Amino acid sequence: MTDILRALSHPDDDAAVRLHARLVSDASDARLLDVAYRTVDTPVGELLLAATPRGLVRVAFRVEGHDAALALLAREVSPRILRAPSRLDAAAREIEEYFAGRRSTFDLPLDLRLARGFRRRVLAHLARIRYGTTASYTQIARRAGSPGAVRAVGTACARNPLPIVVPCHRVLRSDGTLGGYAGGLDAKRALLDLEASA
Repeated sequence: MTDILRALSHPDDDAAVRLHARLVSDASDARLLDVAYRTVDTPVGELLLAATPRGLVRVAFRVEGHDAALALLAREVSPRILRAPSRLDAAAREIEEYFAGRRSTFDLPLDLRLARGFRRRVLAHLARIRYGTTASYTQIARRAGSPGAVRAVGTACARNPLPIVVPCHRVLRSDGTLGGYAGGLDAKRALLDLEASA
């Protein structure tokens, strides 16, 4: 408690960093940290990464609104959320390796609780689209067992809680055009170009 009072009465950046590190440590020790998060800079903009003890639960583009993503996690998972960058070191490293062209698949444990029902089935099929290849919304609907659910596949892709890691950017319209993307069409194009050049 005296550390906190000292930091509040004489604030400086080092004290704030130390306080935050202690808060993360104490919350982890007491099992009060349900969602850890951090941000990483990438060629498609700053990404928010969030994880639970089960695994990576959310990847959000800046254009989606990081605050909105955290608010959703607070509602859907737990309000016990804290910036704890070291808890996401493995995820950040794999994302960096992907953008450097040294990784074509992710080996991270995933927490898929934000996707349910048909959306969860779609995510399972997205994960099977090989690096550097694409599939159509129609093909994914068929593979998910609902050939008429093309629009629902589009919605599942748009609401994919783990873009890039679960590669919804590899899904195109039947005519080969991009369709939509939560990170924006420039980001989708950049991801497809990155994979095509490998």
